[in-house]
Amino acid sequence: MAPGKQASGSEAKDREPDNPEARARQICLRLLTAAPRTRAQLAQAMRRGGVPAEAAEAVLARFTDAGLIDDAKFARAWVESRHHSRGLSRRSLSAELRRHGIDSEEIREAVEVLAPEQEVATARRLVEQKMASTRGQPPEARARRAASMLARKGYPPGLAFRLIREAMQQEGPDAAAGLDLDAEPYIDPDAEDADPENANPGTGLGAESQYSL
Repeated sequence: MAPGKQASGSEAKDREPDNPEARARQICLRLLTAAPRTRAQLAQAMRRGGVPAEAAEAVLARFTDAGLIDDAKFARAWVESRHHSRGLSRRSLSAELRRHGIDSEEIREAVEVLAPEQEVATARRLVEQKMASTRGQPPEARARRAASMLARKGYPPGLAFRLIREAMQQEGPDAAAGLDLDAEPYIDPDAEDADPENANPGTGLGAESQYSL
């Protein structure tokens, strides 16, 4: 501000340290500058910052009207990023979005972008990759690791076992000899080769990190 120029009433109010709406705006802008955020994430950050509920709601409403907060857009971007980068299923993606405070209708619309056949194709690719990386190991260990990997990503056991059976049969008639791939013990989310970025979805720091708090 130029010397001698007096601040307007609104500008002076915004700079008051005890102005809750100014503090709320600062918190939201700081977080949104770093990455997209959901309405619930921003509300939580303001609660931690001691912003009164009324002031927080007023700022959230203005930011939403201005398009700075868009939970539907966030959900769509999250689904695309996490499915393609981590191979997560619709079930896992829905759970992650719920933890980020997205409402049920917006979650449903976001995950419906993934067609069932796309999910199957992704799961099949994951199984093929796991089978290739474990070739030469005992059949039981290979099946267990592949099943556990798909379980961590949210794929149902029936689909997992079908795809594992197909992959092993393609390697030859003896690859799955003696295995009962309908047995639940093959699913072990705590297997030794667990992917740490998928053991606790939503906390990875890969390409999807721009969509997390």
